[in-house]
Amino acid sequence: MDRPRHFTLRFSCPDRVGIVARVASFFADHGGWILRSSQHSDEDSQRFFMRVEVRADSLDLDEAALCDAFDAIGREFDMDWQISDSAVKKRVVILVSKQMHCLYDLLERWQSRELDIEIPCVISNHDDARGLVEWHGLRYHHVPIDKNNKPEAWAEIERLFVEAGGETMVLARFMQILPADLCDRFPGRILNIHHSFLPSFVGAQPYLQAYQRGVKQVGATCHYVTPELDQGPIIDQDVTRVDHGDTVRDLVRYGKDIEKAVLARGLRYHLEDRVLVSGRRTVVL
Repeated sequence: MDRPRHFTLRFSCPDRVGIVARVASFFADHGGWILRSSQHSDEDSQRFFMRVEVRADSLDLDEAALCDAFDAIGREFDMDWQISDSAVKKRVVILVSKQMHCLYDLLERWQSRELDIEIPCVISNHDDARGLVEWHGLRYHHVPIDKNNKPEAWAEIERLFVEAGGETMVLARFMQILPADLCDRFPGRILNIHHSFLPSFVGAQPYLQAYQRGVKQVGATCHYVTPELDQGPIIDQDVTRVDHGDTVRDLVRYGKDIEKAVLARGLRYHLEDRVLVSGRRTVVL
C-alpha cells in the first residue's frame, strides 16, 4: 500500500536546549500528525540534525504556507532547513560512460517504481547506451569529451542538466572528472559511485591490482561529488569478503553487484531527504 502524502522537514542548526520541543509544538499547533522523526546531536561540531515526516492531510497549511510559518523558527534557531513534498517526484539526470551495470539497475528500479522519480534524460560521453535508454522511452544525449573540447563539452552537459530541470545528477560509472566549478555550482546534488579500493589501487585495472595484492574484501562507496576527486562526503558503503580462490573476473562481478546496491541505496537516502552534510561527513537519518 502506498504511503500517505507527507511533508519532510530536515534541518541542522547549532545545538541547544528546546529544539525538539519547539518543532514538535509547531506541528501540533497546526494539527500535524508526525509519521517519523529522527535526530542526531553531534558533539564535535556542536550541531543538531533532525528529520521529521508529517502527514500532509493532517495539517491546516499547504506547503507554501507551512514554509512561511516555519521560517520564524528557522531564524530563531539559526537553522539550515528545507521542506519537501512526497507528491512531487524528484528529477534525476543520469550520466554514464561504457560500463552500464549501474544504469541497467537504476532504470529497472525506476520502471518498477521502486525509485519513484522522473528521469528527464540520460547523458553520456559515448553512444553505447543509446539503445537501452531509448527503449525505455527516455531522451538520450551523446556529448563526446576529449582533450580538445572539455570546456565546451562540460558547458553542454550543464546546459542539458539545467534545461531538463535536473535536481540531482547521478554519475552511474561516468568515467570523467567533473570540473571544479561545476561541482561548486551544485553542492550536495551530484552523486558518484566507485569501488572502495581508492586510494590504494588507482588508475586502470584496479581489480587486477587488488587480485595481485591478495585483498580479502571488495566494496563500493557512494558519495557527493566535490572539487576534490573522490573525496566528497560519503553517503553509503558496503563490502563483501573474497578469498584466494576467487579470480579477477569474480572480483569484478562482486564489485559490480555492490556498486549497484550501494548507488541505489545512497540515491534513495538522498531522494528521501535523509542526508545532511556536516563538513566532510554526512548524517543519514
